[in-house]
Amino acid sequence: MLLKRNFKEQKINGVQIGNGTVAFQGVQLNVHCFVVDGVLIDTGAKSLEQQFMPFFNQQDINQVIITHFHEDHTGCASYLQKEMKLPIHMSNTMLDYCKKKADYPLYRKLFWGKRSPFHAKAIGETFSSKNATWDVIETPGHAIDHLAFLNRETGQLFTGDLFCQEKTKVILREESIPTIIESLYKVLTYDFQDVFCSHAGYLELGRTALQKKLDYLLNLQEEVIKLHNNGMTPNQINSTLFPRKYPITMFSSGEWNSMHIINSIIQV
Repeated sequence: MLLKRNFKEQKINGVQIGNGTVAFQGVQLNVHCFVVDGVLIDTGAKSLEQQFMPFFNQQDINQVIITHFHEDHTGCASYLQKEMKLPIHMSNTMLDYCKKKADYPLYRKLFWGKRSPFHAKAIGETFSSKNATWDVIETPGHAIDHLAFLNRETGQLFTGDLFCQEKTKVILREESIPTIIESLYKVLTYDFQDVFCSHAGYLELGRTALQKKLDYLLNLQEEVIKLHNNGMTPNQINSTLFPRKYPITMFSSGEWNSMHIINSIIQV
């Protein structure tokens, strides 16, 4: 299989960042892991395990915290648990799912590999690292178990897949735009400075970026509802607002699609 893999690392404001990239037939995806104060946030993908392993081994890590169960965030969890003997914590919602053999579509296994089972423990409303107390913020919408983590001492917010990009054009079938809007409102009530996104990486103007995404989604939701109330069908609304077709839609057999944005809004 002709996957092209790349890995780079950097340090920003005391946070060690590992960024792995996978490319296949013109589609390129990437994922970040973050290490700060002994905490590893997310584990990367199984397909990038060989690239992430040296990064993990050179860090001072004593616990692993996971934003959500998707395989690009949990793919190396089994290695970290079995080989590095690290405790893993995440939302209790998908603990049983992660104990089992990976179950997701073939194209995702192509890109991200087959996640091995691992045994995580349920995280609480807060947790502690060597020098800090962290808030655990429930932020569903992208995934049912999605969490964001705020380091109270540094004001650094780790948002998993809550941001990804300002102007969302396609989402997974199970995602909900109204729920993502609620989660963005929630995180913006917290006092934070730096923002680290699992796909976009470090956001220089983090609060501004999250606010811009919220504003975009609110405007999009308003437009969808207006067109729906004017009698347009979901397909007509989709063609009007999202005339461009994205490669990931075809590659994923429709699991990623702009239609899911429309449906999640008008079915509220």
